Amino acid sequence: MSAAMRAALAAVWLGAAAGAWAQSAKTETAIFAGGCFWCVEADFDKVPGVISTTSGYIGGKVPNPTYQQVSAKTTGHAEAVEIVYDPSKVSYAQLLEHFWRTIDPTTKDRQFCDSGTPYRTAIFALDGTQLKAAQASLAALEKSKPFPEPIVTQIALAGPFYAAEDYHQDYYKKNPVRYQYYRTSCGRDARLKQLWGAKAPS
Repeated sequence: MSAAMRAALAAVWLGAAAGAWAQSAKTETAIFAGGCFWCVEADFDKVPGVISTTSGYIGGKVPNPTYQQVSAKTTGHAEAVEIVYDPSKVSYAQLLEHFWRTIDPTTKDRQFCDSGTPYRTAIFALDGTQLKAAQASLAALEKSKPFPEPIVTQIALAGPFYAAEDYHQDYYKKNPVRYQYYRTSCGRDARLKQLWGAKAPS
């Protein structure tokens, strides 16, 4: 094989490798509010294809809010999680399906033991495609839901997302005993099992 041919083949191989890397490096983002953001992080970190989760605040009018401001229930923000994922491994539709089964969509401005607007459930779509997918997911769930109560989860286009303070990030990993005590005493998993039965996350 001539040097010129070897060089040409090497260029083709390098181009293909670069294309494969670019494809695998592509990520997309979703934002869901499901009550306590510690729990939402923990639930989505288990999903294959999810790359990272960030707790934060969205849906209100106060820029760069603090946890104290949000928990005072005057900012309009909800606790939420920004999810970065690999769309070649998990789709937005699959994330939506997982989201529904990690929340109680029948309670307004409340999730389990936490009450108030910061704990409302919501899907914050980042574009029109996500908005349509979320609406379609809701419509399908309305037909198939295993409980009689109406679904009150909000679907809206996302505004600015503000990351929460560092001590909130990966809280369930940093403080596993406190986190598990909170989650159990709050009744989250018991209520999910009551709502979703075998489809509740484990």
